[in-house]
Amino acid sequence: MSEANIHLNDQAAVLSLFGPQDQYLKLIRNHFGVVITHRDGKLKIVGEEEAVRRVTNLLEGLLIQAKQRGELTRQDVESALGNIAQAPEKSPGVAATLQPPLEVNVPQMQRKIKARTQGQADYIQAIRAHDLVFCRGPAGCGKTYLAVALAVEALKSRAVGKIVLVRPAVEAGESLGFLPGDLQAKLNPYLRPLLDGLNEMLDYDQVKYLMEHDVIEVIPLAYMRGRTLNGAFVILDEAQNTTSAQMKMFLTRMGEGSKMVVSGDITQVDLPSGVTSGLRDAWQRLRGLRRVSFVTLNATDIVRHPLVQLIVGRYEAASESLNPLEDSGVDPLD
Repeated sequence: MSEANIHLNDQAAVLSLFGPQDQYLKLIRNHFGVVITHRDGKLKIVGEEEAVRRVTNLLEGLLIQAKQRGELTRQDVESALGNIAQAPEKSPGVAATLQPPLEVNVPQMQRKIKARTQGQADYIQAIRAHDLVFCRGPAGCGKTYLAVALAVEALKSRAVGKIVLVRPAVEAGESLGFLPGDLQAKLNPYLRPLLDGLNEMLDYDQVKYLMEHDVIEVIPLAYMRGRTLNGAFVILDEAQNTTSAQMKMFLTRMGEGSKMVVSGDITQVDLPSGVTSGLRDAWQRLRGLRRVSFVTLNATDIVRHPLVQLIVGRYEAASESLNPLEDSGVDPLD
């Protein structure tokens, strides 16, 4: 048996570290099978040597997060546990993995928008540092939400003069023609996720005003042809459902002073059988270009309901058993 101690001198951070009714400590204790006690401003961890070392690193990192952010959520703790499970041989403290910039400055929001995982922190850094960013990852990992938040931040700081949010209108098992209403009503369900993010970050009246004055555009991909976008923050969502030709058309819309983010989930392609995904093609074709970044998020970056992580994990496991490329250790996107 081994033992380690962590001295605690910031009461607010300590309360955040423990969680409501000590839920976070219980979660960590049960995960690693160690005993954690708190007495006289000191945390004592007792258990097997390797488990104690990993728990100590984890708690020290979470304590720094609590001091930096002012709070911890259950998702923060679960994501940190997932990161350690994914790379146990490194056993990094969370402090070593989550570095600024952690937050996105959206003044109207009552709560701060921040990276909850290392992957999300890498994504934020990539968008701020590069003109073109490709991001692939499963549902719920924040691909669209963080990109929209950074676009709003750039607009508010006058780094760009326009936001353009784009989605391909590809049918996911249902026919567009059978949806009720005119063309705009038919397209609205495809664009709704982008609008949801905007409406959470800006007042409804402000979003309406900015859209009426073309400062914010939410449009189908087909409407991008023939345009040149200068000084704009452009986001292509659901990029796995573009063809190679559509992706080329989109990328060549980039004008002077613009930034583009292209995101998608390559496991949810709704294109006809035999049609190559534009995201997959661009990922292979553009690797190595200067000022272009490629970010891969995974199940540990999911910040929706904890069950979503488990669901995605099961589907990924089933996919690996069926996909000979992945069984052979070859990533078809790399």
